[in-house]
Amino acid sequence: MNVMQKPTSLPPERSGKIANPELLARRKALADAKDAGIWQTNPPPQEIKIAGVRALKFSPSGKSRGTILHIHGGAFRIGCPEQISHFALALAQHCSVTVICPAYRLAPEYPYPAGLNDTRAVMEVLIADNDTPLILSGDSAGGGLAAGLAAMAMNNAKRPAGLVLLSPWLDLTVSSASYRQNVSSDPLFSAESAREAAELYLQGHPPSDVLASPLLGSVEEFPPTLINVGYDEVLADDARQFHLKLLGASIPVQLQTVKAMEHVAVTRSLSLPGAAETFEALVSFINSLLLPSAE
Repeated sequence: MNVMQKPTSLPPERSGKIANPELLARRKALADAKDAGIWQTNPPPQEIKIAGVRALKFSPSGKSRGTILHIHGGAFRIGCPEQISHFALALAQHCSVTVICPAYRLAPEYPYPAGLNDTRAVMEVLIADNDTPLILSGDSAGGGLAAGLAAMAMNNAKRPAGLVLLSPWLDLTVSSASYRQNVSSDPLFSAESAREAAELYLQGHPPSDVLASPLLGSVEEFPPTLINVGYDEVLADDARQFHLKLLGASIPVQLQTVKAMEHVAVTRSLSLPGAAETFEALVSFINSLLLPSAE
């Protein structure tokens, strides 16, 4: 990628479209699973509001060394913070951090930049109200949102201390070669579903917008970053190309490419292939950014 645009201000919010019956059915199935307690944790998270955005707060057993703002995936059109509860609680406990998972607005009812506005508002409150470091994190589409937040925070006096990208979707032009090369090895995402999701999210806005597609923008002031992706994912090239871009800007960055690991396995279950390896690297990276615990 040779494009090195710097991020500009977000466009105004717009009215969106009504979700189709298939998407509504998928959301209902997710809501039913949530109501059935499939993602229930012990201890349970605290449900809070930050800047008017509903969020789940997972706390460590002792003093918190920092805060992770983790943004869930779901191709911008589905998903909820409850579905990453086990992952978030594990992070809180293993790293002695507070983990905040926001329920940002989803497309197509709320197209770009609604989700980015919601998560930015949460980030700004967390940065302003906390003396401890803030680490941005996201999986899949949430990784794209997290990278967009890092881009918007580049000129802030107080910046995030780190960035975690798990199977991130960073280029909404859906043009990477891995969409074709890994079409038969990625059962959870595809070029067809990516194009459909991008259209519902952008609704006529150009995918070249560097805050919608952070791979196309400047990364000169990004924080230290960990990128993790499955070797056979269709999003593997988004991860690899972003890694090269950060290296080119002399940003401290680690790329972990895991064979036989499915899309965002670590957020789904630590028992999935590659998830434990990913979680170990994630804990090590987070600990490297934080002061040792006083306890």
